[in-house]
Parts: sequence; C-alpha cells; structure tokens
Amino acid sequence: MSDQKCNKPGCKCSCDHEPLENAAEKRSDHSTDRRDFLKYVGMGAVGLGLGPAIIWWLREEGKINEIIKNPAVIKGKAQRFTILHTSDIHGQLDIHDEFFWENGKPVFKKRGGFATLKTMIDELRKDNPLNTLLVDGGDCFQGSAIASLTEGRAIIPLANKLNYDLVLPGNWEVAYGKKMLMQDMNSYSAAKICANMFHNDDLDHDLLFPPYQIFNLAGLKIGFVGYNDPLTPVRQSPAYSKGIKFTKPEKNLEKYVKILREEKKCDMVFMLSHMGLSQQVHLANQPYAQGVDYILGADTHERVREPLQGKYSKVTEPGAFGSFIGKLDIVIENGKIKDEVYELLEVDPGKYKEDEEMKHLVEATKKPYKKILSEVLGQSKTPLMRYYIIETPMDNLITDAVMWKFKTDIAVSNGFRFCPPLIPDPATGLADITRDYLWSMLPVNSEVKTADVKGKQILNWLEKELENAFSKDASKRFGGWFVRFNGMKVTFTIGNEKGKRVQEVCIKDEPLDPDRTYTMVACERDGDPDNVLCRMLNVHNPIKQGIMLHSVLEDYLAEFSPVSPKLEGRAIATDAPANLLTQALAGIDYQFR
Repeated sequence: MSDQKCNKPGCKCSCDHEPLENAAEKRSDHSTDRRDFLKYVGMGAVGLGLGPAIIWWLREEGKINEIIKNPAVIKGKAQRFTILHTSDIHGQLDIHDEFFWENGKPVFKKRGGFATLKTMIDELRKDNPLNTLLVDGGDCFQGSAIASLTEGRAIIPLANKLNYDLVLPGNWEVAYGKKMLMQDMNSYSAAKICANMFHNDDLDHDLLFPPYQIFNLAGLKIGFVGYNDPLTPVRQSPAYSKGIKFTKPEKNLEKYVKILREEKKCDMVFMLSHMGLSQQVHLANQPYAQGVDYILGADTHERVREPLQGKYSKVTEPGAFGSFIGKLDIVIENGKIKDEVYELLEVDPGKYKEDEEMKHLVEATKKPYKKILSEVLGQSKTPLMRYYIIETPMDNLITDAVMWKFKTDIAVSNGFRFCPPLIPDPATGLADITRDYLWSMLPVNSEVKTADVKGKQILNWLEKELENAFSKDASKRFGGWFVRFNGMKVTFTIGNEKGKRVQEVCIKDEPLDPDRTYTMVACERDGDPDNVLCRMLNVHNPIKQGIMLHSVLEDYLAEFSPVSPKLEGRAIATDAPANLLTQALAGIDYQFR
C-alpha cells in the first residue's frame, strides 16, 4: 500500500493521505503572503459569461481585458482556479527545435527547456497564487539520454523543482521495470494517482497508487481520478510491465466518479489520462464517464487548442517535450461555476527568460555524461522529425541504417512519437547528430533481430498495424503511429474496413508474393517470445544478431554522413496526405498545428 505524504516546504494542506481506496483531500499549498494574494486575486477571474454554450480559446486581448474589468471581478465577488497541465515531456531538459504547421508548411521554432518551464510556471502561478495546480499526465522521465542512463532518477529532482501538485504515470514510465517505476514515481514530491494499475489480480484493493486526489480551490472541492493506457503491456515490451495488471476505465471509472461526487461532495471532477486523443474522445462519449467535467489527456502528443466536447466530458491534450502548457481557468461566482477558459501556451524562451537556478541544476545533472553525449556521430542536411503519422524522415534514416547493415528484404521500426525535431543550422546547412540526440531518437537501445516471414504474414501484419493506428473504433487504437520500414512500399486506404485497407505491397519493387519467404530485420522487444518480431507472430528462424541498434546507427553515420533523409513514399494513403499530422477520429473539429 502506498503511503503518500506531502512534504513541500510551507505546505498548509491537510494531506496525511488516506489508504488507496479513500485517497486524499488536499488544499492548494502554494501560499504567498496576504498582500501578494490581494495583489493578484483582483486580476484573477478570467472568464466569459457564455450562457448555454461555452466559447473557448479567447484569442483577442480586448476580450480578456473586458473580462478582467467585469464588475463582479472588480468587486471581488468572483474567484478563479487554474490548472496548468504538461505531459509527454520525455526527459527533454533543454531548449530544442519544435515543429509547427503554419500556412500549409512546416515551421520550426525554439521551444521548451526545464529552465524556461520553471520561469513560465512561476509567472503563471503568480497570476493566481493560492488557487493554481500544476499537473503532469505522464511520460516525463523516459525519452532522453539522461533519463535512460539514470533510469529516470535524474529527471525527478528537476521535475520537483517545478512544484507539481499531481502526477500520473504514462505508458513509457514502465520502461525501467516495476521496481524502478515505483521508486521513480514515489520520488515525486507531488501526489500520485492511477486507478487502473494493480500489483496483482486483486482488482479492488491492490493499486500501485491512490486512484484519486481531492483539492480545495477557490471555495470548491476539485476531484482528480487518473488512468494510464490499459494497453501498455501490449504496446510496450512485455517485460516492462511484469508484475503490473492494467484494467480499462470502464472497470471502475463510474465507481470513483460516484465516490468523488456523492461521498466526497466534489464540485468538479477531472480525469488525468494517458490514453491518447482518440481513446480519450471515445471515453468522453461513454455513459460511465458521466460526471467527469474534463479529461486532461496525454500520450499522442496532440496539441488541443480548443477543448473537444464529448457527450459527457471535454477533452484536452497539451503537446509534448515541455514545449507547451495547457492552462484552464475556471471562474467561480457565489460558489457556482460561471465561466471556463482554456489556452494552449507555448513555452517560448524568447518570452520567458531561463531560470538561472534551474539552468544550473540541469547543467549539473548532465555534467557526468557531457563528454560522451556531446560527441558528434554524424550530420544531416535535412530536418530530422517524427511528427508525420504515415512516414517520417527520422525513421527512414533508422530503417536505412538497419537495411544497410543486414541486407535483408525488409527493415522495420516501430512508429514511435518521442524525440523533438533536429534542424540544420542555417549558417552551415548541417545539423549535428550527437550521441545525446541518438538517445532521444531511440531511448531504448534494443538488440537487432532477424527472421524469415511469409508474404501472407506480412500482409496480415500490415492490416493489423493499420487497424492499431486507424481503427474506426477509437477504443481499439493503440501504440504509436503506423509502423516504419525500408525495402517495402505499401499503399493503403485508411477509411476502409478492418482487414481491407492494404491496396498494394511491393518488396524490392516487385509485388508481394503471399507464398514467398522474405527476410526481415527489426528490434527485439524484451519479453517477446522468440518467434515474434515487431508484433509479427510465428516468424521462422529468428536470430538475435548480438548488435545493438545504437551501434548500427553509429556505423551508418560514420560511413554516410552527412545524410539527407526525407519522405520517399514508402507508405502511401490513398485518402490522406503524406504529411498527415493526427489520427483524430472523423467528425472531430481538430487540427494539429
């Protein structure tokens, strides 16, 4: 049983946490003196009276000024509480290149960095010091060299300096095994929640973390319930989740919402989720989600700039890599929820100066590894990036390297999402690919494995992978984006029914022969049976090659740098562009940008 206790300096909350089943009730603990509070509270009620319909994402400064000048706000009759939401930081400690889609083309800007985050979060807290919560939706301490080499340990102290109030484990938090998951998560000074991760099959009492948490803000009781992706043991290497049992939200969400609403008398209920945008929108329309006001989502790195309205709940997701913060303001007047305003804010180092203390701590954290991680392994003439769902330059580079090394018919890599872009320096036309960046590209340095597969197996596997990425039933979507490959060209139709999407497959420029045996190379997934390769079952003659994927990339870059990976049409959707940026369900008013 987890025994959480808030240990922040100056904490005024009543947070001797109850057992898992009862969770905790907690006051906002970011206290300043009364003068600071009075200074800021008069500016706090940012909202808009909207009647039956809520208008989101107030872009016009004049509108915001109008809200601030609202008589109820000026007279102090209205209060506001604020939720700041990050997710999928993936251990990215430094300012980095970030991808945007503007005017029909990619644009790259510098964003993120823990020192920038620190300044920005502190400034946002000052705007509403007594009633602001900072929450994280998971995948914080996996995805970079420092994260991987320390099994997450180096990231948590830095995250604690950001003063999170509440955190949720993500699907990649299991990457170091159950023991390290528990050690890392319990090193957070913030409260931890997750209602669907269990130590064993006792699905009523043996949770890894408390299922929910309660905060008292602006005179209201605010409840949070948390859910990680229940398909984590399938989408990740099976060994990562050994000793952990996952369940779907329908197993107990209704139960915990009832506890929060009826027993704990919560005025609002939020679900902190790491399940991906499609599944979260699906969930927002299910009867068992009734009573959840917002699903604060994560996992797919989507940038929701206006909350998506489901039948029962609204859904948000705040991008990735510490490049964005979701900011939700709830305006309260006479104890009633009056207005709600959501913004997706960019963590812009041009606007927010890096916090010097955090900058020093980040550098000190990296210092023991600096010499080896700063080594330049090669260079790229073209942007390395992963944001496209169907095919990416970064994964073309990876599969090019593996194909070159092993000379198989097909080389395969998973459709990963992690790793920010890397853009050539305008002055030189080259981007340095360091060992540090290689770890961001491939945070799990897996052994390479080859096998023989029949053409029919390849076809069935491709249909299954397409269903994972594009199923019409959002609850069946899981994993990363569409699988990546070299040596093969696949044409498919996303909108077709399951099992009927693949239109054509060519291997080495020849049509796939269902009866022919092909050689295939991919990475070993820890815990998979020997006859499984990249989720393809019953492969023949599997051989672990005794060489790690990082070594393959290093050798390839040493031979061919500078490289110029780009989109080549290896995967072609007949009903979607090559630069498709979201797998959001049809009918949802959402664009990634």
